[in-house]
Amino acid sequence: MAQTSSAYNARHLSVLEGLEAVRKRPGMYIGSTDSRGLMHCLWEIIDNSVDEALGGHAQNIRVLLHADGSVEVHDDGRGIPVDVEPRTGLSGVEVVFTKLHAGGKFGGGSYGSSGGLHGVGASVVNALSERLDVQVDRGGKTYQMSFRRGEPGRFADGSRPRADAPFEPFTSVSEPEVVGKAKRGVTGTRIRYWADPHIFTPDAQFKFDELVNRVRQTSFLVPGLRLTIVDERRRPGTPGEHGPVEETFQHDGGITEFVDHLAVDGAVTDVWRLTGHGSFTERVPVIDAAGASRMEDLERSCEVDIALRWGVGYDTNLRSFVNIISTPKGGTHVTGFEQALLKTLRKGVEANARRLKAGNDKVEKDDVLAGLTAVVTVRLPEPQFEGQTKEILGTSAVRQIVAKVVEKELSARLNATSRADKAQASLLLEKVVSEMKSRISARQHKETQRRKNALETSSLPAKLLDCRTDDVARSELFIVEGDSALGTARHARNSDTQALLPIRGKILNVQKASVADMLSNAECAALIQVVGAGSGRSFDIEAARYGKIVLMTDADVDGAHIRTLLLTLFFRYMRPMVEHGRVYAAVPPLHRIEVVRRGKPNEYVYTYSEAELHRRLGELRDAGESIKEPIQRYKGLGEMDADQLAETTMDPAHRTLRRVRIEHAEAAERAFDLLMGSDVAPRKEFIISGASHLDRERIDA
Repeated sequence: MAQTSSAYNARHLSVLEGLEAVRKRPGMYIGSTDSRGLMHCLWEIIDNSVDEALGGHAQNIRVLLHADGSVEVHDDGRGIPVDVEPRTGLSGVEVVFTKLHAGGKFGGGSYGSSGGLHGVGASVVNALSERLDVQVDRGGKTYQMSFRRGEPGRFADGSRPRADAPFEPFTSVSEPEVVGKAKRGVTGTRIRYWADPHIFTPDAQFKFDELVNRVRQTSFLVPGLRLTIVDERRRPGTPGEHGPVEETFQHDGGITEFVDHLAVDGAVTDVWRLTGHGSFTERVPVIDAAGASRMEDLERSCEVDIALRWGVGYDTNLRSFVNIISTPKGGTHVTGFEQALLKTLRKGVEANARRLKAGNDKVEKDDVLAGLTAVVTVRLPEPQFEGQTKEILGTSAVRQIVAKVVEKELSARLNATSRADKAQASLLLEKVVSEMKSRISARQHKETQRRKNALETSSLPAKLLDCRTDDVARSELFIVEGDSALGTARHARNSDTQALLPIRGKILNVQKASVADMLSNAECAALIQVVGAGSGRSFDIEAARYGKIVLMTDADVDGAHIRTLLLTLFFRYMRPMVEHGRVYAAVPPLHRIEVVRRGKPNEYVYTYSEAELHRRLGELRDAGESIKEPIQRYKGLGEMDADQLAETTMDPAHRTLRRVRIEHAEAAERAFDLLMGSDVAPRKEFIISGASHLDRERIDA
């Protein structure tokens, strides 16, 4: 006991003083102690390596997820300094990993622009790690230093490093140890750490998919940088489940390729690149050689690089970055971008108002952002963020710089004289005006299509058979195919809660039609009018008149096609209904088996697939039941009696409904674009490649 006490001296207190605050309040530094916080720690280490690449000192970064739960990050940058920092008397490695607000990113000496800005990333990760090892290649030597929960020392490792290996803290002098030789001219840093289980929740883990997305994103933002991920954990449900998996990313085209990767809809314009720079004066505190602080005006430069394109859809996909750090909640750079975008396109519409038939209505921000995919990046030294998690840029001068660059560059694009540029500018302005008109039309629909009471007149379509209830949660709208099905469904429904809207055959394929074409189509307009919540960006799910939308089409190929067209309309223009799980597909039976009962009414058994039909027939015959031939095969809903339709398809007590969900919006977007879009070649390839798997018996011919 006495030996332990003598080994604990004042020097340890000075090392742990700042890091103890991190361990006591980790949420202040990494947001949370679950998987999100664990991933944030990894981003801090990776971003330090990326900063070396931004400065032109690194070309390769490698991330390894080890089977023992640790993670390792390699880079071929300059390597963390190992010499003594004069103020503290500690090596550069120890300063970086044990001192908060320390590093080479203050004052702009070592890094013109960087992702790690507050000097706390590496030290916070060290404080929250059970063990951290760092190796540095510099000057022909390999140096190593280890830490246990922020304290430097040595681990007595056996054949491989372990977090629970015996640890001996340094008591007098701490400095990186030379553990090998590095090849001449080779430099770099390797960091491996084990997250502290006392800090993070038991279910916290590194998410491979999230890591891949972030690394891919970084490869777009730093052209030419090669990033590799290796997963050795063999986690069930991951790509490396059956063995180590490796993925490498390198994109020399930068954010132009990033926009191409993000965009999923058909193009209205090519990817346009808007670049420029500006300068501003910032008053900041500066610490002189004597340690005194004074305010000083510094001249700052800000580089702006934006890639954007408009597509035929109405969703906006805007990604913003400051020195490769994602700012998901925006900031001054995004504000300046959107303001300049609106101002420039308003001018363009006003200058061509007569040709575009824009009228006196004003273009709004939502009209301009509809269908936009954009990546907005700015680089500047020491940007001001709101909090360590860096989700919002706060440097006010950036707004005006970005706005000037966008206004100048975009105006040049819109006023270009080449035939290709003029055609794209014309298509863009037509799209903006079309979005403006659809927004106004949707607002008018929403204002007039509230549920009417008995004393009000209704402008709903005459073919709608509405229900009586005013309770949206209980109400259901059945969209039925054709008048014959409507006639049967009219008698089968519960008129208190179930409304019917017939459609005539196959509606417009809205995936490759314009907004104006969609609104002018009678069937689409009627459906949007009946739902009563608007369309597109102005859709308000709180105003929807029905709690459930049920697509009730025939159980054949044509019915499936009509259902797909309807789902395309909902996905494209009323997506919140799908996202909230309020769109369903009815499941009508395919067959009716009539079981003969002597002295009793015959019994009817319904089946919903060929496999189920054969199984039930086998069961009935094995039981000695007599079956009336032929077995009825329903070609359409109109072939059913009202009682049969109610029992099998409409009565909540007996029916089966399939809820339509969007588990992965981007994958769903790609699927809709493949199957319903205007590009024929990929769809033809999909049909040909899947033809061998088709059950020919399912085709009605």
